[in-house]
Amino acid sequence: MAASVDSLDTGRPPAPHRSPAPWVAMYHSVGDCSDDPYRITVTPERLDRQLAWLRRRGLRGVSVTELLAARARGEGRNLVGLTFDDGYADFVADALPLLHRWGCGATLFVLPGRLGGDNAWDPLGPRKPLLTAEGIRQAAAEGVEIGSHGLTHVDLTKADDLTLKAEVAESRAQLEELTGAPVDGFCYPYGTIDARAVQAVREAGYTYACAIDPGPLTGPHALPRVYVGQDDTAWRLHLKYWLHRLRRRPVEGL
Repeated sequence: MAASVDSLDTGRPPAPHRSPAPWVAMYHSVGDCSDDPYRITVTPERLDRQLAWLRRRGLRGVSVTELLAARARGEGRNLVGLTFDDGYADFVADALPLLHRWGCGATLFVLPGRLGGDNAWDPLGPRKPLLTAEGIRQAAAEGVEIGSHGLTHVDLTKADDLTLKAEVAESRAQLEELTGAPVDGFCYPYGTIDARAVQAVREAGYTYACAIDPGPLTGPHALPRVYVGQDDTAWRLHLKYWLHRLRRRPVEGL
């Protein structure tokens, strides 16, 4: 009987086992979603049910840094990264208590150039207040990882060299001064990236960076994420979770 291909000595080392890409959920605002043209808001009730779904499945939401550290140890199969973009003031009021209730961590990507401002980059509104410096410190003190979303929320693929450096490197320096802690993570505004933006983030010293659908640039500085919104009930979350595992290629080094 002929030997199977797997049992033949081909003279080549076996292919390394590659885990699925880490599952990182992308949230924005938590509050009233009655006027939400960009679909960036989930109600506290919906977030509560989504976190409950994670826990029922034996999963736990954590910061991206905790997720990547666990995977580096060959662990973390039961961990899901939870990220909140833009640094809305409602994070402290409405999201943080629910994260504590369900024993979850998260990464909050903020804009140090817009402290206490609003989401002026969204032309259709509605205007949503952003966290002040004190609000960011409060979130950090309660165990939330603080990452940079740039200084002012500009598309880095359209930025000139000076703006790109300020948005990436200066935002990190300002946040480290504000929090008194290292800032390891970056999140690309609008999720848009190119090789130049990724290189700038890497050179600024970030350990990782989150995108949305980075395509061939996928890597530790261009992590894919899964959008989670108000319409994501339990069955939709289940579908998104498994589609991500099936469709996303593994991330080199993770």
